[in-house]
Amino acid sequence: MGNDSAVMEFFLVGLSQYPELQLFLFVLCLIMYLIILLGNSLLIIISVLDSRLHTPMYFFLGNLSFLDICYTSSSIPQMLIMFMSERKSISFLGCALQMVISLGLGSTECVLLAVMAYDRYVAICNPLRYPIIMNKVLYVHMAVWSWVIGCLNSLVQTVLTMVLPFCGNNVIDHLTCEILALLKLVCSDITMNVLIMTVASIVLLMIPLLLIFVSYIFILSSILRINSAEGRKKAFSTCSAHLTVVILFYGSALFMYMKPKSKYTKASDEIIGLSYGVVTPMLNPIIYSLRNKEVKEAVKKILSKYLYLQKM
Repeated sequence: MGNDSAVMEFFLVGLSQYPELQLFLFVLCLIMYLIILLGNSLLIIISVLDSRLHTPMYFFLGNLSFLDICYTSSSIPQMLIMFMSERKSISFLGCALQMVISLGLGSTECVLLAVMAYDRYVAICNPLRYPIIMNKVLYVHMAVWSWVIGCLNSLVQTVLTMVLPFCGNNVIDHLTCEILALLKLVCSDITMNVLIMTVASIVLLMIPLLLIFVSYIFILSSILRINSAEGRKKAFSTCSAHLTVVILFYGSALFMYMKPKSKYTKASDEIIGLSYGVVTPMLNPIIYSLRNKEVKEAVKKILSKYLYLQKM
């Protein structure tokens, strides 16, 4: 195709070199997607119905659950179609839409996890002042700005990528319209795009991760000073779930966006993409449910109330 050929659609050929795995991946991703929808929806419903969970921590957790539902819904349904379809294509507009949503929600989660770490820092290190510091106006604004920053970053990067010439190159060696895989198809200078992506990675990955790390240093120091063993256990349990999610999400995201770039996308990149795109959103509600006594008690309360109404 000539240099002036306009790309109207893209072909997603990630992991297509393993045709024997397509059915297995379809079933696996479908099961995980259903778990994501069910688990995160239940967390949102529980945090709304139980008045004891009307706190900043569960407000942020509700945001995280809603974010994970939207994030996975932007890519997994299309991915499932690709696994079972002979013609693994997506329109130019569909690809741009998928990129802006997934990149925006991924960026938002980076900021939101840092906000949640600050909330835990205030709750454990300044428990008496916690209701004053984390008032409704502040924590709502923090959540809103997490979404605004993530969406603005995504909008800028997506527009700057999709206006570049692809010169007929329309085969994406990835499972989704991921920005790194798409930039490899561009036939012009992408120095500006790489610069903006690097700055965004530092601002939205490295800085939030540093803030989380510093917060947990203070949190750990405060937990060790608690005299009661029961108090230490309770404080640690409320933080361990968040810390586990941080390690899973940031570990895979840093591998994708901060590692030295190779010319071609490797199969390992696609597996890591599945990790932070599918596995982590599935594990989030499980981790928070298993590690959080308040969530488990809220589930028991709602179930007992439901069973009581059924008997009547």
